[in-house]
Amino acid sequence: MSRDSFVFSPTALRSLQLDEDMLERHKYRKKLASHQHNCYMLQRGARDLIPLRSSTTRPPAVCHDLVIHNALYTGDLEAMQRLFPRGSTVNFIVEPQGGDMRWVASGEGLWSLTYEQELTTPLHITAGRGFADCLRLLLQRGANVDLAPGGSTALHEACESCQPECAKLLLSHGANASAVTEDGLMPLHVCTGPESLDCAKYLLQYGGAINGRSLDEDDTPLHVAARNGLPEHTELYLRYGAAVDKQNSEGLTPLNAACSQPQEPQELQRYFKVCQLLMGAGADIHTPDHDKHTALHMACKNANPDTVDLLLANGACVNDMDYGGEAPMHNILKVVCYKISHQPERVVRSLLNHGSIRVWPGALPKVLKHCCASPRTIEVLMNAYTKLKVTDTWAEAVSQEVFKEHQDFYESLLSLAQGPRSLQHLARCRVRSFLGARVQQVVPKLSLPTFIKNYLLLDFRGYVH
Repeated sequence: MSRDSFVFSPTALRSLQLDEDMLERHKYRKKLASHQHNCYMLQRGARDLIPLRSSTTRPPAVCHDLVIHNALYTGDLEAMQRLFPRGSTVNFIVEPQGGDMRWVASGEGLWSLTYEQELTTPLHITAGRGFADCLRLLLQRGANVDLAPGGSTALHEACESCQPECAKLLLSHGANASAVTEDGLMPLHVCTGPESLDCAKYLLQYGGAINGRSLDEDDTPLHVAARNGLPEHTELYLRYGAAVDKQNSEGLTPLNAACSQPQEPQELQRYFKVCQLLMGAGADIHTPDHDKHTALHMACKNANPDTVDLLLANGACVNDMDYGGEAPMHNILKVVCYKISHQPERVVRSLLNHGSIRVWPGALPKVLKHCCASPRTIEVLMNAYTKLKVTDTWAEAVSQEVFKEHQDFYESLLSLAQGPRSLQHLARCRVRSFLGARVQQVVPKLSLPTFIKNYLLLDFRGYVH
């Protein structure tokens, strides 16, 4: 080995990869800054062509007139027509007060609590509240569509508030569909709710950057749609050519982002649909994040049974380990007691039917204590063993309340201390052992009665034998 070379160890390779990612991010920031500078210079050049009324250019004035404020915040079109006749200025700043309070230095060593002030404009107020007629009037009076005294444009305000008519008005009057806030977000990044779909459509029709990145997290609009469980947005972005496997600053692809987001029971189907669309578009299910969590790790952690089934059916590796040495089975068992309404037993069953590692028998009492509120999960786990050493520790692991609620099941479990497993169960284990990781693939194709197929696939019976 020459003196100018070095060993490419995993650590060295990861360091090089991080350096490359940082360089790409720096190039993107530089490109974005250059784009903003060019836009500014073009606007400045256009202003220079217009004869100035005075020798100095003045910044927009601050309006404290409560009558004007009231007309803007209530959407009073008649009042605004009187207050803003033709030729009047509409490019001024409003300082609303209210909301959260913060400590502000008011003198030497003196601090006081004051309401936060966020600079805004008449355009922001009307666009964010859906006052389309008032917004149209302001635009006809020459309002600056890209004015952003508070760090975001009126278009961001309209999209964040899900006001598609206002968003379309602003875009038709020249608003920049890819304008960036001071937090590094484009209008597509703030389309985070189902009601913002029409806003997203207008943004893309007017040239919004479909693969534009947020500056802090490197999220694309597809990341945002996936993280918020928005199947219609996901389908729209894919149709416009969104990159399906881009990774953000945490190494998450859109598929990983959808699987990693905590999900309420009523949201499970939305996230499943998003994953279905992404995988249909060719998303890689094996790409891990920076901690080597795969989509399957994340889906198990959030106990989404349909998504887990989808990933496993498409070849997800059931025993991949993350940096902490944990497989997907570890992730689901850690959240069973918090996700009972998600049917975690379905996730455990699917993992076992695809060849997942089992719990070390010596740790079963600990698992029983943690997961006893879900007897179906315990049933599936116990049916993966040919023999169990049931002791008094097992009885102590189940709380009295849970035992009373599921007495029949836990009595059947504890009765295993008095004898071996049934011959029927042993035959099931023998077939499963022979098939290995092919259980889920082979059993449904066998010429057997349905109840026997279900038995081989660890269907729930409410007891063990």
